[in-house]
Amino acid sequence: MSADATATQSPSKYDRLIAAAKAIPPAPTVVVHPCDETSLRGAVDSASAGIIRPLLVGSVRKIRDTAATFGLDISGYEIVDAAHSDDAAAKGVELIHAARGELLMKGSLHTDELMRAVTAKVGGLRTDRRISHVFVMDVPAYAETIFVTDAAINIFPDLDAKRDIIQNAIDLYNQAGFGKSPRVAILSAVETVTSKIPSTIEAAALCKMADRGQITGGILDGPLAFDNAIDLESARIKGIKSEVAGRAQILVVPDLEAGNMLAKNLAYFAKADGAGIVLGARVPVVLTSRADSPRARMASCAVAALYAHARRQKAPTVAA
Repeated sequence: MSADATATQSPSKYDRLIAAAKAIPPAPTVVVHPCDETSLRGAVDSASAGIIRPLLVGSVRKIRDTAATFGLDISGYEIVDAAHSDDAAAKGVELIHAARGELLMKGSLHTDELMRAVTAKVGGLRTDRRISHVFVMDVPAYAETIFVTDAAINIFPDLDAKRDIIQNAIDLYNQAGFGKSPRVAILSAVETVTSKIPSTIEAAALCKMADRGQITGGILDGPLAFDNAIDLESARIKGIKSEVAGRAQILVVPDLEAGNMLAKNLAYFAKADGAGIVLGARVPVVLTSRADSPRARMASCAVAALYAHARRQKAPTVAA
């Protein structure tokens, strides 16, 4: 593929997400501790694009100083004062409980500080579903937007946790406008089941769980090695006949280490952008990184806003 073709293809996936998010009402968003340029600009840019309606939580002095230093107009946004980052995380979660926001967005605090407040057994945002993370990746060399999960929250997930991780990703795919019935590849080092590699056994079990209705809304196959999950020729050479092999849309990794390496390889070798979102909590959590591009930050907000909108549309039916 030529450089020009890559440049043309790369932005199109995220641009479609951003355009779709602009077409719905802005999502009320609690932005936790946006006390540096990157995080505050990400919130302001997404608000200016009509994707979110931010409520800023953090040190009023630091937020205003940051805005003044970098020429960001925050005059139209409410700020809830917080003494420090931990306090901001706790107050952010309280504001979600008070129905002040449909999204929670990470600012310049550490991920573990925010997630500690989100996952707290008392006063947190837990549900019956395991909380997990999805990278929504725009890989220039791949035809479709691809999900990588879980590369940020669950370190060594067991079978039950992986069931929730997969269901969270499928629900996001189906409800945020990516399409229906995504092809889910459960990754391992090989594509055959062997007792020597436990992740292959779990992959086979997860596929059977899908057959029995314990995982719904997607098409699962595994174990699959990375090459035959995303490359049709690799799958053909290995003799794998599958609806998923070579055309995966969701990549489920064995553990956080593998997922983190995969996502960063795609980011740095394949020049992919990765929008980050946490699922399974009471509201979607926009989990950005300091290294994210402005477009990836806006795409993270767009994905979360589309998902929150779909959940809101669905809520009356569930309540009935």
